[in-house]
Amino acid sequence: MSIKTSYLFRLTEEKNNCLVFKLHEENIYARIYVLETDIVRVFITNGDQPKIDKTWLVAPGLEDIPFTGRERQDTSLFSLPAYKTEQDADQFYIETAKMRVAIRLDGFQITWYARDEQSGDFVQFAKDRATQAYNFDGSLGEGVYHYLERDRQEQYYGLGEKSGEMNRHGRRYRMHSLDPMGYDAETTDPLYKHIPYYLTYQPETKISFGIFYDNMSQAVFDMGNEMDNYHGLYRYYQAVDGDLDYYIVLGPEMKRVVERTSWLTGQTIFAPKWSLGYSGSTMSYTDAPDAQVQLHKFLALCEEHDIICDSFQLSSGYTSIEDKRYVFHWNKEKFPEPEQLFQKFHDKGIRLCANIKPCLLTDHPKYQELANANMFIQNPAGTEEERAQFWDETGAYLDFTNEKTIQWWKEQVTEQLLERHIDSTWNDNNEFEIWTRDATCDGFGTAIDFEKLRAIQPLLMMKASYEAQKEYAPHLRPYLISRSGCPGMQRYVQTWSGDNYTEWKALKYNIKMGLGLSLSGIYNTGHDVGGFAGPAPEPELFVRWVQNGIFHPRFTIHSWNSDQTVNVPWMYPEVAEDIKNLIKFRYKLTPYLYNILYEAHAYYRPIIRPVFYEFSEDERTFEPSDDFMLGDAMLVASVVEKSATTRQVYLPAFVHGWYDYHAESWYEGGQTITLPAPFDKPPLLVKAGSIIPINDDQVTFTTRKESRGMQLFPHALEGQSEYTLFEDDGVSVTNDANFAKIQIQMTTTATQIDVHVTKIGAYELPYEQIHFYIPANETRKLLVNGQELKLRDNRFFFPVPECEAGA
Repeated sequence: MSIKTSYLFRLTEEKNNCLVFKLHEENIYARIYVLETDIVRVFITNGDQPKIDKTWLVAPGLEDIPFTGRERQDTSLFSLPAYKTEQDADQFYIETAKMRVAIRLDGFQITWYARDEQSGDFVQFAKDRATQAYNFDGSLGEGVYHYLERDRQEQYYGLGEKSGEMNRHGRRYRMHSLDPMGYDAETTDPLYKHIPYYLTYQPETKISFGIFYDNMSQAVFDMGNEMDNYHGLYRYYQAVDGDLDYYIVLGPEMKRVVERTSWLTGQTIFAPKWSLGYSGSTMSYTDAPDAQVQLHKFLALCEEHDIICDSFQLSSGYTSIEDKRYVFHWNKEKFPEPEQLFQKFHDKGIRLCANIKPCLLTDHPKYQELANANMFIQNPAGTEEERAQFWDETGAYLDFTNEKTIQWWKEQVTEQLLERHIDSTWNDNNEFEIWTRDATCDGFGTAIDFEKLRAIQPLLMMKASYEAQKEYAPHLRPYLISRSGCPGMQRYVQTWSGDNYTEWKALKYNIKMGLGLSLSGIYNTGHDVGGFAGPAPEPELFVRWVQNGIFHPRFTIHSWNSDQTVNVPWMYPEVAEDIKNLIKFRYKLTPYLYNILYEAHAYYRPIIRPVFYEFSEDERTFEPSDDFMLGDAMLVASVVEKSATTRQVYLPAFVHGWYDYHAESWYEGGQTITLPAPFDKPPLLVKAGSIIPINDDQVTFTTRKESRGMQLFPHALEGQSEYTLFEDDGVSVTNDANFAKIQIQMTTTATQIDVHVTKIGAYELPYEQIHFYIPANETRKLLVNGQELKLRDNRFFFPVPECEAGA
């Protein structure tokens, strides 16, 4: 096929903030949507209709969307701001208050500009490759292509959970969900999730922007790995199928890009507070022939070792027939009295999360019934189910674009799990590894190629589980887990980085994976603490992994060790006391963690964040690092090297400085310090001026109480700060009457720390007083609501104020 040399577009329509351009004498349409002053969409189709007329990934500010998706061309959820246009002989210009889009009409090459807030001038931040940016004539190959110019100084972040360093520049990635058990966290690609989005940071201009591709087929992102002398430096996106539909999200601050992208794809689910507790799990227990006995032992050992546990993940062994897994089937030999077992767990305050899988083996008791009803993804001819490799056998994947499948799934979740008092669903092995290119889906009544909808199958699976849980217990906030997923999965589930391998570098690079997910708008994440596959972790590695895990929203110790051992808190007597105390420290910080979870839900703020997210003005924070921020106040410095007894930490340049959380000593920002790194006290820094809420009670496995402390880390000299703490019962669907907010303002002077506390909201708190703490070497007096407090038992006591009138 010869390459055309001219692709001249002309404007044919302008309506409702959508400008339609058509390629002269060809049936190619390019639509530009001006959605927000900082969000512009480019949508290119071959023909005037898209290949997929619905979107499941874009859901601005929504908690949920219909199973059938949203109309792809619906713009009603955007503000649709005023904009200006102009045209000269070669180019067409679109301008909002924050952005300028210059389109060279021959080739539809786009150059993007951000308005400088100080000067008002426009600064270029992105540009399509001058030599064939799009695949209009198919000469680039099959599928969708988008080429952008690349600058060697640019830094690329995101793409969800990817291996290696956080800066993706120079690498090529496949976006194709697989089950890479025991993956190398530094090099393996692809992994579990489909996140077609990345963020660009330009050090010279300090401009950040995101580019989000609303496409569900497998893809490649080349971030400068490929070079070709004829085209200059470039990066590109290639999708196997679908249309080219992308959103440019302008910061220019990185925070703005991340939070706007999270808003664009939907609201983070507000999971119950117990989802933040330690979750026990191992495949060994449910694989054992006496699984029920093993689980009773787990309860007894938690109590014996005083390990506080809030949930247990029931691995798929409960569904086994011989050595295979059969979703929704109960093995009554392993679990002769499951309801009695689950009641025992509940009596101890532990919820249960049951593993479910979307593929039925061909000898599953329900297989033929579902096959006859065409509830599986079909072969290319549409005559029978498409079979695929699944574990050690073959099976067929359920088709969640089929209404009958969704209904069947919800019924099974309800009857086999929820009615047996299982509390949540663990949606696992949902990568939908179908390799036949032309397999077909029901498409809600209109058959469509599976490849076009590949990424939404796990999304619709988790939505079906979510709806079953909501319908069964409408007064409770659902909690779900999913391993695979795509943008929008945060609307339904908590996730994790899958089946990692037990080694020191997995601990190191899992940190970066989680941060990559956070920068992609997926906030509620974690890792299998201790490693899932491979041999048992040595004691030192296990402790360091727990130290890291307690600072993630998902904290689970899970394993399938090749040496037949089981990762549990008491597995090494020499460090069991340290593990117990680290888990208790996690519970102490739960109010802080819960508040960040609420802010992720309400305000689209990440839970864990790269240090440069908060301190982008400090160029040193962009250097490779194993540190991260938990919320905006805590800097976590994980120990990821064997035999380390100290940890060097770079403190970002922050005018008010930093505190060592444990020693309570103050340090000036912009320097590297060395902290002790014992097993029982993970290196942890707190930004001066911060207020950290804690559970101030002596919690044990058998006693769970809520009392509230506020740890004050005042400015070294003078300063003001404020903090708002969200409080509720931790499980109920939130409404106007069942929550409260404690607002705290702290003003620090040379002589005193003046704190003002107010309560808003009708929720009756489970405590009557707040305990205040100040650093041990602090000599300034503490006043709360004008009253000077006296130290008693190393803390200050203050009664909770009455709810403000009219609040």
